[in-house]
Amino acid sequence: MTVPDPPLPRFHLAMPVDDLAAARRFYGEVLGLEQGRSAETWIDWNLHGHQFVTHLAPGGPRRIHNPVDGHDVPVPHFGLILTVPGFRALADRLRAAGTEFVIEPYVRFEGQAGEQWTMFLLDPAGNALEFKAFADDSQVFAV
Repeated sequence: MTVPDPPLPRFHLAMPVDDLAAARRFYGEVLGLEQGRSAETWIDWNLHGHQFVTHLAPGGPRRIHNPVDGHDVPVPHFGLILTVPGFRALADRLRAAGTEFVIEPYVRFEGQAGEQWTMFLLDPAGNALEFKAFADDSQVFAV
């Protein structure tokens, strides 16, 4: 008898925001995430099955940048690896919402191992988000 593999573990990530109403608009309306529990100082979000929490933290994040493929990538950042159609749909949704990108959607490492679509943006508190997609999912950890 073969025992099936357990589902992939879900992550929990908490990020600082300086305005919960702005976070609610951005994550709920612009990104379209389902809101979970909340209190006066935090909101739970369903980030494609992962628990993402925005916590009220005046002062916001500190920004650093590292060069990657000719762009200044903001560090720290977080996001999702989507399908290519999902990536394109999200890019269209963000453009329609008037989102200002830190790095516009483009193909990174074109023709190399790990080729991927990527885009970077900031939430209203200045947290950096990256969304990416691989045409070949086996390239996610390519060397």
